[in-house]
Amino acid sequence: MIEIVNKFEKIVYAVLMALLMLVLATSLIDLVWLLYQSLIVTTPYLLETHELITVLGAFLLVLIGVELLDTIKAYFHENTIHVEIVVLLAIIAVARKVILLDPTGMSGNEFGFELMGIGVIVVGLAGGYYLIKKAGITVVSGDPENT
Repeated sequence: MIEIVNKFEKIVYAVLMALLMLVLATSLIDLVWLLYQSLIVTTPYLLETHELITVLGAFLLVLIGVELLDTIKAYFHENTIHVEIVVLLAIIAVARKVILLDPTGMSGNEFGFELMGIGVIVVGLAGGYYLIKKAGITVVSGDPENT
C-alpha cells in the first residue's frame, strides 16, 4: 500500500512540475510583453515609476516560480524538501508584496496595520532563516523511513 502511495505522490509531483513549467512559460512571455510595452510603446526607452514597479513585480513573480520549480524538482529527485530554499522563497514573496504595495487605495490606519503585519512576517521569516542556517538544516527528508 505504501508503494502505491509513493508512486501516486511521484505522479502528483510530475503533474505539478509540468503545470508549473506552463505557468512559468506564460509568466515569462507576460514579462517580456510587459517590458516591451513599457520600454517601447508607452514611453520609449523610459520606465515611469508605476511601470517599473509592475515590471519588478512580474520579474519577482517569475523568480518565485523558478525557485518553486527547483524545490519541486529537488523533492522529485532526492525525496527531500530544501527548507532553506522554501524560507527564501517566502522572503522573496514578501519582498514582492512590499514592492507592489499601493497605499493609495487605503486609509492611513489600514496602511499602517498592513505594514506592521508585513514587518512581523519579515522578522519571523528572517528569524527562521537565521535559525535554519545556525542549526545547519538545509534539507528535510520526505521519506517516512528516514524521518
